[in-house]
Amino acid sequence: MKIGHIGILATALFLFGCGDTGSKTQDTTTGGTTGATTSAGEKLKVGVVFDSGGRGDKSFNDSAYAGIERSQKELGIEESHIDTKNAKDYETNLGALADQGCKLIFAVGITQADALKAVAPKYPDVKFALIDGDVKADNVRCLTFAEEQGSFLAGYAAGLATKTNKLGFVGGMKFPLIKKFEVGYIAGAKTANPQVEVLPARYTNSWDDVGLGKAAAKVLFDGGADIVYHAAGRCGLGVLGAAKDADKLAIGVDGNQDDVQPGHVLTSMIKRVDTAVYDTVKEVEAGKFTPGAKRYDLAAGGVGLTDFKYTKARIGEANLKKIDQVSKMIVNGEIKVPATEEELATFKPPTIK
Repeated sequence: MKIGHIGILATALFLFGCGDTGSKTQDTTTGGTTGATTSAGEKLKVGVVFDSGGRGDKSFNDSAYAGIERSQKELGIEESHIDTKNAKDYETNLGALADQGCKLIFAVGITQADALKAVAPKYPDVKFALIDGDVKADNVRCLTFAEEQGSFLAGYAAGLATKTNKLGFVGGMKFPLIKKFEVGYIAGAKTANPQVEVLPARYTNSWDDVGLGKAAAKVLFDGGADIVYHAAGRCGLGVLGAAKDADKLAIGVDGNQDDVQPGHVLTSMIKRVDTAVYDTVKEVEAGKFTPGAKRYDLAAGGVGLTDFKYTKARIGEANLKKIDQVSKMIVNGEIKVPATEEELATFKPPTIK
């Protein structure tokens, strides 16, 4: 999917299904009577191990499952998934799906990288796909995204929309991956508004504690921020709730979270995990799976913003055109978005006319 001329993903304007949020379970769903098959004529069986944030996060776990559901509908796969509540179970759960006969298994989230390193060599005939991590093996594909590019657009929008000139960021874990969100956001905000102050980031050290997300965001709102962006998994639902409580704004992430607290979510930075999952299933079905990294960036439609459904009056048509212009500049290479703190330190915000 191409983004066209704007970093707003109009095709992503849906809320990923909430799913089931209970304790660790394993549910199997079977596709239709026709569809993806193996070389032996059997239906392709695909497994998914969700991270501890689980389905119902309205974020990247739900997005991954949306890709599986699309694969069921369009390709007729059979699927089996495990909702993991404890990170120590990742290795066991990946192995369990391989033992069930899954020929393609998705490990959702960077925290499964070590488990996948241990499991993949034991099942050389099984294909694995890791979302947001880096594992090098002949049977592993790593699905990565240009989070810094989408976050730059989120920060740019926040810099245009802020009334206090103070912004905030809540992250889950202090991984380089999450730093990409934070750094891109800061760079975008400074490009839109040199006077803006991004308050020191708050990290929850959790992906699934909504209360911690809410508390972290409250500190930032109490400190004067009127817009807070999050990259914290299910914790982010607390950030959105804090925005409503404070009558301020949040920016959602991964999935379309605009509807979670209507009018209190400026926009959401969409990360098309669903597309990456579907693409991988389709390639395995066609016998075209290749190991290594596959990156989904702004130009490829892998990241972008929602359409400001509830906040068009706040952002304004003129600013939407500026976001469009900045998106083009990123795609064309006129803006090289920083992805690390070192790159941010030398970043010089361009002039947007």
